[in-house]
Amino acid sequence: MTAGTATGARGLRDVLGRFATGVTVITTTAVQDAGTRPVGMTVNSFASVSLDPPLILFCVSRVSRLHSIFASARTFAVNILGESQTRLSGQFARPGFDRFGQARTVRGRSGAPLLDGALATIECAVEKVIGAGDHDIVLGRVLVAEESGAGTPLIFYGGAYRRLEVVEADWWSALT
Repeated sequence: MTAGTATGARGLRDVLGRFATGVTVITTTAVQDAGTRPVGMTVNSFASVSLDPPLILFCVSRVSRLHSIFASARTFAVNILGESQTRLSGQFARPGFDRFGQARTVRGRSGAPLLDGALATIECAVEKVIGAGDHDIVLGRVLVAEESGAGTPLIFYGGAYRRLEVVEADWWSALT
């Protein structure tokens, strides 16, 4: 085994941590006896799938206490966080924490809660839930996608939050 070889789940997780991702909070509403309640979790396993039709995906662990809610949801929203929202990301990542207690939200057109201050929001109808190992892939058809304005994204890399920085603004002309 060489110094950089990954073994086991922890090793693979460390290698995957070398891939920078954005940070999102996925939100939906859960049905309960007296109505509905907002539900949300921090997710970095989010990706664009298709522009025509417009599809995105996120993954949810099958052992998550929120798995059954997201796996049976009809709609959800992706809230793309900005670099000033590390606290909000942590709030939605902690089990047993009142996730919506200090979060300001508005109800989206899909019915899913949208986080005030997110860089962008994407409201979706669930297209399909696909089993994949110890996670489910939730495929969503985009209903509404909106940018909130200026800001830079919150980045997760190597187990820590990071800031985005432009490396080369005119990279295209550097190739010609």
